[in-house]
Amino acid sequence: MALTLGIIGAGHMGTLHARNLLADGRIHIVGVTDVVQDRAEELARLCQGRTFPNVDTLLDAGVEAVYVCTPNTLHTEAVLAALQRHVHVFSEKPMATTLREAAQILAATRTSRGRYQVGHNRRFAPVYTVAKQKILAGFGPTSANIKMNRGELTNPPWVSDRRVTGGFLYESTIHLLDMLRWLLGAIVEVECRARATVYNELDDFVMLFTCASGQHCAFSSCAHASWAFPFERVELYGDHAQIVTEEMEKVTYASGLEQPIVQHDFFQLRIPDKWGYREADTLFVDAILTGKTPPVTAENGYKAVELVEACYLSAQHHGERIRLPL
Repeated sequence: MALTLGIIGAGHMGTLHARNLLADGRIHIVGVTDVVQDRAEELARLCQGRTFPNVDTLLDAGVEAVYVCTPNTLHTEAVLAALQRHVHVFSEKPMATTLREAAQILAATRTSRGRYQVGHNRRFAPVYTVAKQKILAGFGPTSANIKMNRGELTNPPWVSDRRVTGGFLYESTIHLLDMLRWLLGAIVEVECRARATVYNELDDFVMLFTCASGQHCAFSSCAHASWAFPFERVELYGDHAQIVTEEMEKVTYASGLEQPIVQHDFFQLRIPDKWGYREADTLFVDAILTGKTPPVTAENGYKAVELVEACYLSAQHHGERIRLPL
């Protein structure tokens, strides 16, 4: 029997995940709900499913799992409704847009029989899996430099609306905050300077993170940098060695002085594979069917939200050093 699944939110991400799932013979997409009826109907036709007027009616149809692909600030209500019914949940990032709501979801995952996974897809992008493999094989990062920029907050226009996003850091930047933890380990201190320069919210950030093992990471994120390549970059420094990623296109590894520099180029991969979406979806279904822990847990999602909140808190206090956990 195929696993029955519903899609909550029929926008870009809901459609991307649905296309991945349609290629997985273990899944049957029952239907879709979205506040925009035309959009729900279009995705339902693609999935050969039906539309539902709201989240509750979709859950009442008896689906075993749901994908929550609504705007950032609307994740919590749908996720909690599903977990309370012991339905498995894949939630697009961020887990939530406040630490209080993230804690509610974390608590719900501990009492629900439903499994829960956060959509931090960068963990499955080949450029970052190569970096992780090098670390596991012995590359020891001593420090790091990360940037995650956005070209603008005008297209689509909702990306400049904090009521929808929760704030700029909750958009793409949270992906690399999660990546920072995944590559370097626990973060114990945050210092952040930020200001609103172009938009009506904080849109220019410079951050310094201290890891539990002593390394430091300098991290910058700008919302109005233009779409100049690469707008996403991770540099990890070791003992006369380094790993550098450029967006999700390529990763370069220099293992030492006078050693060959190796470059892996993933330019030709399709976006679902290059950006890690397909692998994230496959592993979520695997976790449900095998009873294993999903690869990006509620604890991981909570820690990413905590980093965002620590950055905003530090920025509000003119760069004050914030100790973690909050």
